[in-house]
Amino acid sequence: MLVTELSVHFNKIFAAVLFLSFSVFAQSYPDKKVDDLLRKGIDKIINQNYDEAKTIFSELDNQRSDLPLGKIYLAATEIAQSYDYEIPFNHKLITNYLETAKDISKNLLEKDERNLWNKYFLALTEGYIAYYDAIRGSWLQAISTGLSSISLFEDILESDSSFHDAYIAIGTYKYWKSAKTEFLNWLPFIDDEKDLGIKLLSSAVKNSSYNYHLAVNSLIWIYIDRERYADAIELAGKALEKYPDSRIFRWGLARAYENINPQKSIKEYFNVLQSYPDTLKSNRINEVTLKHIIAQQYYKLGKSSDAKKLCEEILSIKNYSEYEKDKLESRLKRVQKLYKELNSY
Repeated sequence: MLVTELSVHFNKIFAAVLFLSFSVFAQSYPDKKVDDLLRKGIDKIINQNYDEAKTIFSELDNQRSDLPLGKIYLAATEIAQSYDYEIPFNHKLITNYLETAKDISKNLLEKDERNLWNKYFLALTEGYIAYYDAIRGSWLQAISTGLSSISLFEDILESDSSFHDAYIAIGTYKYWKSAKTEFLNWLPFIDDEKDLGIKLLSSAVKNSSYNYHLAVNSLIWIYIDRERYADAIELAGKALEKYPDSRIFRWGLARAYENINPQKSIKEYFNVLQSYPDTLKSNRINEVTLKHIIAQQYYKLGKSSDAKKLCEEILSIKNYSEYEKDKLESRLKRVQKLYKELNSY
C-alpha cells in the first residue's frame, strides 16, 4: 500500500514552521542600519543564499556587538543551511552563537526590563534554542525552552498589541499544540486553540510588514493539516511570487497538490529536487527523499513504470556515508517495500 507522506513530512513541516515562527522581529528596529541588515539577511536565508546571509549577519554582529541579533541570525543561517542541505550541524558553532546571544539578551533585560526589544531579544534567542533542540530530537528540552519563549512573546503583546509579528509564534504554537493533543480535548482543563491559532496567524497576514511571508508559511501547513488544500495552494502561490526560488514555500505547494492534483505535485517536487546547487550532487538524502515522494505520487496516478523507474534509481545508489545511512534507513526500507509491490503486478 501507498504510505502517506504527511507523517514523513512532519519533521520538515515542524522545523520549517518553528524556524519561521521564531524568525520574527516585531516592528522595524529603531536603528535603520540594523533594520536594513536584518531585512536583507533574512531574505537571503529564505532564498537559500546562505553565504551571503552569513556575510550580512557578520557585518551586523561586528557593527552592533552590543545586540544579540547578529549572533542569533548567524546561528539561524547555520541551522537553515544544514537542515536544507541535509548535512551535519556545526553544533559547537551554533551553540556558541546562541548561548552568547542569550547572555547578551539577559544582560540587556536586566538593565532595562521595561524595554520590549530587550524582552524580544530573549524570546527570539530561546525560540531558536528550542528549535535547534527539537530538530536534534531533544523534545523535552525544546518544549521547556519553547514555552518560556512563547510566554515572553505573550508578555510583549500584553504591553503592546501592535506587535503583530509576535502573533506568528503564538498562533503557530497554539494551533500545533492543540492539533497534536486533540485526543485530550475532552478534558475540562485542555483547551482546543486551533481556531484561535488560525485567527492570530490570519491577523498577522493582514497586519505584518516584511514578516507577512512568515505567517503565510505557517498557514500553508496548517491548511494542509486541516485538509484545506486549495487555501494552502493559494497562499503558497502568493509566497512564491515574492520568493520564486524558495524551497520552503515550494515544498508546501507540492505537498498541498498531493491530495488534489498529484501530477502538479510531481512537477513541484521535481522543481525542488532540481533547485539544489550542483555542489550538493554527492549528497543523496534529499535526492532519495524527493524521488521516493514522487514515486508515491506516480503510484497514486497508476503510473507504475514511472514509479518503478524512480525506485530503481534510488536502490541503485551505493556508497552512502554513515550519516546518510542513518538518516535514510527507514525510508530505504519503504522504497524497497514499494518496489516489491510494483513488481507484484
